[in-house]
Amino acid sequence: MSVRRPEDSRTRRTGQAVIVLWVVAIVVFVLDWWVKSLVVAHFMPFESRLVIPHLLWFTYVQNPHGAFGLFGNSPALLIVLALLVLGVFAYAFRDAVRHSNLVRVAFGMIVGGAAGNILDRFQHHTVIDFIDFKTIWPNVFNVADSCITVGVALLIIAQLRGERRA
Repeated sequence: MSVRRPEDSRTRRTGQAVIVLWVVAIVVFVLDWWVKSLVVAHFMPFESRLVIPHLLWFTYVQNPHGAFGLFGNSPALLIVLALLVLGVFAYAFRDAVRHSNLVRVAFGMIVGGAAGNILDRFQHHTVIDFIDFKTIWPNVFNVADSCITVGVALLIIAQLRGERRA
């Protein structure tokens, strides 16, 4: 007969909860990869198509730089930087991931988005961008970038909520 220790159920619950993080990361990664594959297959570089008049275009851009055109254009350096940032986030939010679904979803979005852009850098030595709000935002971006941005915003919200409760 085995005796269940309290830390066994806590470890199991934490493991089950972290599954949320990985499911979100996989969904973001697959969605990003799929949409970028469609863009590469159906657009010529720099081709732009109107999606919503006066608001949204899909414009195929190959972006060799990091976020907002920063951090140079070395794929290897940008991959290392992305992995370092993920490591810092994982360390900084390790406790919050265990206790908050919001943090798990946020971190899953960040991991999935970062993995999508890292895959682009391995495959194309550049990142495929296509979401273009020409009239209101100067930069073209992609699903991965969007998920990373939303994930960071959710982490900030989670931190603010946690500070108010303390």
